[in-house]
Amino acid sequence: KQIYQGAWNPIMGLTDSYSRQIWGIISDPGAFKHPFTGETFPVRATWHVESAGPNEKLVIPKESILWNPFLQKWDRVPADTMATSKVTFDFKFSNWHNGESMDINDILHSLYFIIEWGTKTDENDKTFDTEFTPRASQNIQSIKGIKIVDEDTIEVYVNYWHFDKGEIADWAIVWNTIPWEITAAMEQAVLDGKMSFSRSGATSKNISWLSLIIPNDAKMIKEYLQDFKESNFIPMSLINDNETAEYHNQRYQSSINWIYTKNHAVISNGPFYLESYAPESRTITVKSFDDESYPFKIGKWSEFENTEFPNIKKIDIKNIVQKGEQFEIKIQTENTDSILFFLTNAEGKMILSKNIKTNNENSGIVIDAKDSEKLGLGANNIKIFAISNSVLKPDLFESSFLVTKNTQELPASEYETVKFVENDLHLEFLIIPIIIIIVIGIYLKKRSSRP
Repeated sequence: KQIYQGAWNPIMGLTDSYSRQIWGIISDPGAFKHPFTGETFPVRATWHVESAGPNEKLVIPKESILWNPFLQKWDRVPADTMATSKVTFDFKFSNWHNGESMDINDILHSLYFIIEWGTKTDENDKTFDTEFTPRASQNIQSIKGIKIVDEDTIEVYVNYWHFDKGEIADWAIVWNTIPWEITAAMEQAVLDGKMSFSRSGATSKNISWLSLIIPNDAKMIKEYLQDFKESNFIPMSLINDNETAEYHNQRYQSSINWIYTKNHAVISNGPFYLESYAPESRTITVKSFDDESYPFKIGKWSEFENTEFPNIKKIDIKNIVQKGEQFEIKIQTENTDSILFFLTNAEGKMILSKNIKTNNENSGIVIDAKDSEKLGLGANNIKIFAISNSVLKPDLFESSFLVTKNTQELPASEYETVKFVENDLHLEFLIIPIIIIIVIGIYLKKRSSRP
């Protein structure tokens, strides 16, 4: 019963965990976060990042363009426009699930949509969504222009800096997970007031929350695609794409055929595709997308299946150390690139902290006499972290040890010195009162039983 919890559209749908899990295997992102380190890595693109740093700027080439939502066209950026960073993306295109090839128009239409729907030009602007527009407007403010290099390569210029170049690429990437013609049909349905991209928009206007997996919504998308084909419609974002009418009609027809056959409009680019959805039985069927154009083979991501976490196997630490004398803590680890430790006294004050690189399983922490002198007498504490460059989660060891002075030793506990104290209390003085109480009780009971 949990299989369908909300609308299936990549604009402001796919918000529940069930749909997200399925969408995650039928669509490929341009970039993704490493599940164990959190670092951004490329999936369907390679990139090269150039940045002027947090305080400098790069000049944007004069042939760069950007969608103008006020003039409804692609405009060349003004001369001498500056940006903080430049990212060159070389995309790994493949076929969409409907058999059509991904191309640069899918990328351009994606950028058009973000800017068009992320900008409210006036009070009567129809390309406005109460949920999507505020969110998109935050992103488009940093985009300064793009330059098309070739059929699968673009340069993106943004006012964004980060010390990690992967984060700059993640911020700048332009990608699409559905064909441009599906987005165009969705957009027209929303502009005509028949559907809404978001839940709040659907509620306020008392219309459907657009869902590509629902048969009725898919049928409406198919009808718009048929109208597009019959009228030779070309979206505003692609008017200057230099493509033939045959190209646009072929894109429309392939998606029409898909919807007619599958009874849904979920078309994407991942390793699996959505074969069917049965609302009555609440069943979704996905199948492997065995297409030669798909760039990744089986086992590509197997490195995430058997991840080796850092592990502290053994620690050799003294229970008692002498204040002011050097001592060593021997450590045995595996799958570890560095050791980080924190040494604190009984009051919790930091005494020493260092990061030590490890080249093999055996390493050690040496506390020299100068640092040892800083330790307080009594209990002190040490925390040791084993860190891996490929896994964010470290292994932790924590222990306490005593610090003494002048070769003091803990007093030994000798069981020979323990004596049992004999109790000289005479028990007969307790027995006599108890007997008297019993006799009195028997006498009173017999007396009360007489007639």
